[in-house]
Amino acid sequence: MSRVLAFLYSMICYMLFLGTFLYAVGFVGNLFVPKSIDSGPSTGLGLALLINALLLAAFAIQHTIMARPGFKKLWTKIVPKSVERSTFVLFTNCILILMYWQWRPMSADIWVVESLVGKVALTALFGVGWLIVLLSTFMINHFDLFGLRQTWLPLIGKPLTPPHFQTTGFYKIVRHPIMFGFVVAFWATPHMTLGHLFFSIMTTGYILVGIWFEERDLIADLGENYLKYRREVSKLIPWFPKKSAEAKVTVGDSVREQPDAT
Repeated sequence: MSRVLAFLYSMICYMLFLGTFLYAVGFVGNLFVPKSIDSGPSTGLGLALLINALLLAAFAIQHTIMARPGFKKLWTKIVPKSVERSTFVLFTNCILILMYWQWRPMSADIWVVESLVGKVALTALFGVGWLIVLLSTFMINHFDLFGLRQTWLPLIGKPLTPPHFQTTGFYKIVRHPIMFGFVVAFWATPHMTLGHLFFSIMTTGYILVGIWFEERDLIADLGENYLKYRREVSKLIPWFPKKSAEAKVTVGDSVREQPDAT
């Protein structure tokens, strides 16, 4: 694949990501989108649970397998290394689009906040969660995380070196601010339906499992640097560390979240 084609491919994947990310906000929050977590054709509860569980499982399996170093080593024998990350983003986008399309609502109420203050507070917290997710990507390397850096640097004739990161911003107080932001966004709602609750429980469970895999890989890559960071900074609940966690670390050829990115 030529450098120009690789960059155009990564741009298409990135633009698709922007669309799916914005749609995710509307999907989870029941805002401004034609098909949300609580809308669409109704089915029986059992069938809805089955379909929704399969959709979430597809996302979890794809995300977990394609993020593993062993898979990447084999995958880059087929896919050029420069577009490996963009291809990961493309597959993720496709599964999310499938989820938006095929998700079955389960409309039984779990809680409904009636007060205006409560509604405003929870809606604001929902927005804050998504903002944390987005800002956290820029506190590491947003364009490496989504595959653009890997094709842009070769295009302009610069070597693709491993990115260097500092544990700045949110990464000083929580090792996984992106995941923390997702948890906040998924749970903060003034109207929690059964379908939304199922989505929130399953995605939170996957986040906890994903963090375990991620940290295992990071320890293998970074050794004592990451172990020290892990001792000083909390995993998912923001908390100011007792010691400074600002040492610069270097990662390999893929970007992950801690304290680099996922």
